[in-house]
Amino acid sequence: MEVLVIGDIIGKPGRRAVAQLLPRLRDEYRLDLVIANGENAAGGIGLTPDTAEELFVAGVEIITTGNHVWAQRELVPYLDSGASVIRPLNFPPGNAGRGYITRGNVAVVNLIGRTFMGNFVDCPFRTMDALLAELKTPVIIVDFHAEATSEKVAMGRYLDGRVSAVLGTHTHVATADALVLSGGTAYVTDLGMAGPMDSIIGDDTESVLQHFVKGLPHRVSVGRGRTMLNSVLLDIDEKTGKARSIERVYREVD
Repeated sequence: MEVLVIGDIIGKPGRRAVAQLLPRLRDEYRLDLVIANGENAAGGIGLTPDTAEELFVAGVEIITTGNHVWAQRELVPYLDSGASVIRPLNFPPGNAGRGYITRGNVAVVNLIGRTFMGNFVDCPFRTMDALLAELKTPVIIVDFHAEATSEKVAMGRYLDGRVSAVLGTHTHVATADALVLSGGTAYVTDLGMAGPMDSIIGDDTESVLQHFVKGLPHRVSVGRGRTMLNSVLLDIDEKTGKARSIERVYREVD
């Protein structure tokens, strides 16, 4: 099966890039499933029901999130509505929503890291162990939303041979280390983002520079101009769950 997984979608520019490019990518690669991280899709921070529905209309089928999942209050009841939006599985018990979703013979799991991300979440490694004891689907795709590259690489190695793919999100910077590990798990440290090219990880350049150079307060302000879409294409054996290949798919919109 052919699965496209899109990195963090940043605000309106990212949503526009997905809407314009995804139909073509579907035809080009004959995609069986499209997954995207949408936790920055609403104004650069968080997700709303309306922006989620916009992504579904564009062709995204499952939306993952991360540390900004609670940024927009109206999303909280939406997470319990049955919509195909998931939040990190290792958040403390009692939170709204679910941490994984199954569709046919595929399970998509959302995890969040702990290094440089706060210590309010449960161990993602042990959380995944517990889930794997229950899952029966051969194809398992993990969005690991984490800051530290070492923690992401560790998760990839830890789950190698037990899941189909471990794909890092959160930093918005695409990494050049996409590969299939020895056990048959596709891995990349960070998918990158779908959003404005002329920005600093999606934010307005001047605003971020003022923060770094002068120490002025910075509020999220999505950049403008040309947009890009970073993603990976997974070729997975549906019977064994092993990845045959992983390749980067990059496109630009004027």
